[in-house]
Amino acid sequence: MVRKILFVLFTIHYSLFTLAIAASAEATVNTQEVVKGNPVQLRIKAIGGSAAFPNISEINGVRVTSSGSSTQSSMSITIGGMKSESSTVKKYIFVPKYDMIIPSYVVNISGKNYKTKPINIKVVESQVPEVQGNGEFSFVIKTDKKSVSVGESFVVTVFMSVSERLRGIQISDYVAPMATDFFIKEIAGQKEYEHNGYTVIEKKYIVTAKKEGIFTVSSASAKLGQQDRSRQDIFGRYGTRWMPIVSNTLEVEVQAQSMDTDLVGVFDIDVSLDAQSIKANKPVNLTVKIEGKGSLEDFILPKYEIQGVTVYSDDAKVESHIVGDKLVSSYSKSFAFISDSDFVIPARSISMYNPQTKETKNLEIASYEIDIKGKEKLATSQVVQPKVQTKNPKAIIDNTPTNNDIQEKSKPISWWMLALAFMLGALVMYLFRFLPNIFIGKAKNYKESDALKVLYAHISDSKDVEEMVRKLYAKKNGDKSVKIDKKELRTMMERLDGKVK
Repeated sequence: MVRKILFVLFTIHYSLFTLAIAASAEATVNTQEVVKGNPVQLRIKAIGGSAAFPNISEINGVRVTSSGSSTQSSMSITIGGMKSESSTVKKYIFVPKYDMIIPSYVVNISGKNYKTKPINIKVVESQVPEVQGNGEFSFVIKTDKKSVSVGESFVVTVFMSVSERLRGIQISDYVAPMATDFFIKEIAGQKEYEHNGYTVIEKKYIVTAKKEGIFTVSSASAKLGQQDRSRQDIFGRYGTRWMPIVSNTLEVEVQAQSMDTDLVGVFDIDVSLDAQSIKANKPVNLTVKIEGKGSLEDFILPKYEIQGVTVYSDDAKVESHIVGDKLVSSYSKSFAFISDSDFVIPARSISMYNPQTKETKNLEIASYEIDIKGKEKLATSQVVQPKVQTKNPKAIIDNTPTNNDIQEKSKPISWWMLALAFMLGALVMYLFRFLPNIFIGKAKNYKESDALKVLYAHISDSKDVEEMVRKLYAKKNGDKSVKIDKKELRTMMERLDGKVK
C-alpha cells in the first residue's frame, strides 16, 4: 500500500516539476587539426523530440560515410525541479585532404528547423621522426628550438610510434619529460593517428626557460606490454610481458635577455571599459586581453589598489595551442571597481621582449577617470487603493458589516471537513518518513569563494546582494573584522540559484 502511494506521489511530482530541455542542434568533431591521411568524425547532436538529420554524402568534395546513430535519455534534479533530456546523435566520418570549413547544417526537431555552427578543419603534415630500419616501435622527444632566451617558451613534442604488425600492444606507466631548469606544462589534447604503417601517439608540452645556461630536458619513459604466449591464467588468457622504454633527451642553450621583462614573445593588447560614468556603488568593468606568439601561462597581472574603491577581479583565463609549429597564447582578465565617489583607474605598462628582433616594447593600459553620479532620490507616489465591488454601498463609506457579511463569517465548518483535513495531515506526516532525501532536500552550504563569483554577476539586482559582495570581497582580502551571516548567504544563493543554472 505504501509503495503504491509513494508511486502516485512520485508520478504527481514528476508531472508537476519535470522540465523539458529546450530543443537545439550542435555539431562537434573529434579534432579540428588532423594529420593528413587520417579521418575526422563529425557528430551532429539533436536535443529534444524526434529529429530529421541532413543527408550528408560529401563535405567540400570529400566523400562522407555514416557511422550510425545513437539515442540517449537523461534526467537531472535541480532546485527548479526535475529536468529531462532526450537526444539523438548522428555520426559521419571523412578523410580531409586539405584545410576546409564544415558548413552549417539544418536539423528538423519536432517540426522546427535548427542550425549547427560551421567548424574549421586544418590538415597538417606529421612531424613524427621516421622509424629506423624495420623497428617495431619508436619513442622520441623533439623540439624545433636549440637556443632560446630566458623567459622564452618553446614546444617539446613526444612521439610514440608502434608498428601495426604488433597486436594487442599496451602502453602503461607513462612519465613525462622533466627539467628543473624549465617550467613544463602539457598542452591538452593528445593526438593519436596512423602514419606509414605505425600508430602514432603525440603529446606536446610548453617549456619555458628559467635562467641562463645550457640545460637538459630529461627523457620520457613508459612500459610497453606485449602478449606473452608462454603464460596463461586459469581462464586460458595469455599473460603480458612488460618492457621499459625510454626516449632521448634534449639539450637546450638558454641565452640571457638584454633586460628583464614581464613577457617574452610577440603580443598585442586590447583593453575595454564598459562605462566611465556610473551610479554610486555600481560596478565599472575593465577587461584586459593579451594575444600573440609565446607563452602566457606564467604571466600575472597584479590587482589594482585604489584608495576608497572596492576592486574585485576574476581568475585569469589562459589558453595555449599550436598553430603550425608556433605556440600561440591568449590571456583574459577582468576587474570590477565599486565606489561611491569619483576615482581614477591608474595607467599600467607591461614590458615585452621580442626574442627574434631582440627589442623591448611596452603594452599600455590607459588611465581612466570614473565619474560617479549621485544617488537618485526615490520619487514618492500616491498609493491608489483598489476598488472593491460590493452589493452594499454603505459598507464602503462607514465599514459597517452587513447582514450578509455576518452570515458569511459565521457559517459553520462541517465536521467531515475537519476530519478529512486531520486524516490527510496524518497521512502526509507518515509518508514523509519514507520519502528519500532527494525529495526532502538538505540545506546546502555555499563556499564563500564560489558565492562571491555568483553574487557578483547579480550585484545590481539589490542592495543586500551589493552589500554581501562587499563583505565577501573584504574578507577574501584578509579583513578579519568582517562577519558573514551564513544563513543570510544561503538564503540569498538559493534565491539566485534559478538564475545561475
